[in-house]
Amino acid sequence: MTTNPPSPPAPGSAFAAVDLGATSGRVMLGRVGAGRLDLTEVHRFPNTPVRLPDGLRWDVLALFQGILDGLRAAAAASGPSVTSVGIDSWAVDYGLLDGDGALLGAPFHYRDGRTEGAAEHVWPKVAPDELYRITGLQHLPFNTVFQLTAAAGSAQLAAAHRLLLIPDLLTHWLTGSVGAEQTNASTTGLLDARTGMWSPYLLDRLGIDPALLPPLRAPGSPAGTLLPYAAAHTGLAPGTAVTTVASHDTASAVAAVPATEPGFAYISCGTWSLAGLELDAPVLSEESRAANFTNERGIDGTVRYLRNIMGMWLLEECRRTWDLRGEPSSMPELLAAAARAEPFAAVIDPDAPEFLAPGDMPARIREFCARTGQPVPESRGALVRCVLESLALAHRRVLRAAAALAGHDVTRVHLVGGGSRNELLCRFTADATGLPVVAGPAEATALGNILVQARAAGLVGDRAQMRALVAATQPLRHYEPSGDRAAWDAAAARLVAASARS
Repeated sequence: MTTNPPSPPAPGSAFAAVDLGATSGRVMLGRVGAGRLDLTEVHRFPNTPVRLPDGLRWDVLALFQGILDGLRAAAAASGPSVTSVGIDSWAVDYGLLDGDGALLGAPFHYRDGRTEGAAEHVWPKVAPDELYRITGLQHLPFNTVFQLTAAAGSAQLAAAHRLLLIPDLLTHWLTGSVGAEQTNASTTGLLDARTGMWSPYLLDRLGIDPALLPPLRAPGSPAGTLLPYAAAHTGLAPGTAVTTVASHDTASAVAAVPATEPGFAYISCGTWSLAGLELDAPVLSEESRAANFTNERGIDGTVRYLRNIMGMWLLEECRRTWDLRGEPSSMPELLAAAARAEPFAAVIDPDAPEFLAPGDMPARIREFCARTGQPVPESRGALVRCVLESLALAHRRVLRAAAALAGHDVTRVHLVGGGSRNELLCRFTADATGLPVVAGPAEATALGNILVQARAAGLVGDRAQMRALVAATQPLRHYEPSGDRAAWDAAAARLVAASARS
């Protein structure tokens, strides 16, 4: 492993990135200038879903208060001279507004179980293969199209005049403007993958009022300026710009992949692992649909051709379960124990449906191993090693399939996001794929958010220049494949067999 040191700081303009994840949100202050790109976290706040009688929902009001508090901290750290603000978050979830612009209830969480069986109500109207040819979207039970189907007939949907995806809703509360950012809109199952516009055909077939969906916005376009109350609360200057960034957090992360040559694949690794390629056009073949690959929008009209993998969620849920039992363990302790554990004792399919919902993840992993005739990992080290080796094998499987389906050669893997700090996972991914892995930046999503704002302000150039700035300024670690290829091949075969038995 080798490491690139960061460059020394230089003067630069300030931008505020609001980055919302599944468990926490934060506001990052970024400075961009000649040879400079750095981040400072000025505020972090929890993102705790609320279990209500009708299901699992996001506490979006607490999130918005966290954003306002974070922007106040950004103003205090930089003075009121923040050039602009941008918001990114997870995909597919939305809020509904009534005719007065008021929110109709807390938005549902994508892990809520109400979408079970919703696809079966969509497919008689639009068959799965036709839906894929139009949207290019992988089948996930919580895609927005299925959430809307599950909500059909509800009083909230009947009263709704607008649907705003989470980052668009929060931008609306800051600015009063209404829009739908394209990278996030591409995850709904209602956008035409070829045109990048809402599909009139799908809306008609599914009985969705086109007026419910707002006009589309491209990353880098203006979203408005802070409303007077927001400026007064945060201390930012009246008229501070709010810029439309790549509001899907994965799209922002891919924008900050430090690739300086072609032939790269990426893994944006956090709660989910999003593994794939950056393409100029969607892949809408039946083979692509059968492999459950998605074609989501990136910046500059690119396509993020990828598959979702149940990433560090598995380990996060294990740790949460142990914490609830009063048996906490630090991540360094768990990784050290995993490094000492027996290699390839058992493997799991990270995408098995029993791993989607919150719950006792250690028990579920052990049940999977027992059901598939494998040794059951009893110690925490064995269980964590099982998770990390299985994620690396999933990375291998998805990247090889993406390259074959898209007809692209892959020579290097860029692993960005929080998972890039996990040295064991990075090493396993290099060994499993047989490809060099460049790990970092860990803060790729916030950096991508900042870079799109900086480009809108004229401080950086095209996508290649954005990525070159990341490569030159951020600490990166390099891993060469060094493991036993035969052992990884055998483990991959065992995973296929275990998935079939499961």
